[in-house]
Amino acid sequence: MIACPHYLAVPSAGTGPGVLVLHSWWGLNDFFRSLCDRLAAAGFVALAPDLYDGRVARTPADAKRLRAESTAARRVPVYRTLMSAVGQLATRGAAPGGRPVTLWGASMGGHWALWLAQQPELPVASAVVFYAARNGDFTRSRCRFLFHFAESDDWGSAASVWKMRTSLGAAARPASYHEYPGTTHWFFEQDRPEAFDGAAAALAWERSLAFLRAGPG
Repeated sequence: MIACPHYLAVPSAGTGPGVLVLHSWWGLNDFFRSLCDRLAAAGFVALAPDLYDGRVARTPADAKRLRAESTAARRVPVYRTLMSAVGQLATRGAAPGGRPVTLWGASMGGHWALWLAQQPELPVASAVVFYAARNGDFTRSRCRFLFHFAESDDWGSAASVWKMRTSLGAAARPASYHEYPGTTHWFFEQDRPEAFDGAAAALAWERSLAFLRAGPG
């Protein structure tokens, strides 16, 4: 495993389809590293770029500060980090036959995944997004999408989801949307005990694996 500046988890076969894991505003913490390990155990090469240079937030206030720093003075470097990580994953032989990679993003990472999905020059073909919506121009996107939303989410609005769904529909991009009853933001993340929902997380994991295994077509 490579922990810095990225975290890389490789399946026992040594190769497999590539998944770029984009962490939430907490940073590249133990949960997102363990997510990479789970993906590797399922047969995928998982690469998680560290957008906070090794820093990890413990409180919402710390997370808000780190996110603001990463999208202000360091905006261009973050873009370069993301683009470089996509290229690294696509060219290291992780994807047999040169197949494009999948994006997997949660919250802030979901916003970045949706931005990357709008860049037609990047070798990405699918995206798994947890509790995040971002509007934009998807007309040149080559991605298909899987979305997981909480039923009650103080960090996202129904209006933002509607705008994104409208944009994706106008661009004729294939997308599946799932809402999990009784859940809130962070329901998938086991290290957030105030929000984690084991049953919903397990179902979201099963749906995500099926989506990944269906390939980019």
